[in-house]
Amino acid sequence: MAIKVAAIIGSNRKESYNLKLVDFMKKRYVDQLDINIISINEVEMFSVDIENNPPKGAMDFKLQVRNAEAVLFAVPEYNFSIPGVLKNATDWLSRSGNDLVGKPTFIVGSSMGVLGSVRAQIHLREIITNPALQPKLLPGNEVYIGAIHTKMNEQNEITDEGTVTFLDQVVTNFVDFYNNAK
Repeated sequence: MAIKVAAIIGSNRKESYNLKLVDFMKKRYVDQLDINIISINEVEMFSVDIENNPPKGAMDFKLQVRNAEAVLFAVPEYNFSIPGVLKNATDWLSRSGNDLVGKPTFIVGSSMGVLGSVRAQIHLREIITNPALQPKLLPGNEVYIGAIHTKMNEQNEITDEGTVTFLDQVVTNFVDFYNNAK
């Protein structure tokens, strides 16, 4: 039975390469991962003033993560870090319920640049080590897909054989990690 995965798209860009990457993964790994793509576009700005009574967008987001068996972060890189919308979403996850704590999680990221969101993923890893977040993060399987625009066709399928082979291995590793973490 496929693992129910909440895939948090860390960008609000309509043509996000990370959204396309996760959509590709959703189709390719359907037998292993039941991926629910979560947009963070409607998540209101976090404020301590409203944390105990989260607004609808934030509550819907938190519930989707809470109800998943695992989490996938898809991370773009903006100015050497994560986008503000993703930081806001992680702030909500750290409050009023600790929805991410102990949940098996992995991270992927892509960019048009050669580094494939490596700096953003380093920052995200720092953020989620917060005791109020602390997922069980898949170790040693960093997915940094650089020059993503050259590795996809018009149907948003990854055509680069090395990238697909690597993703296949990471997903296999995550499924094993998830099964061992239960």
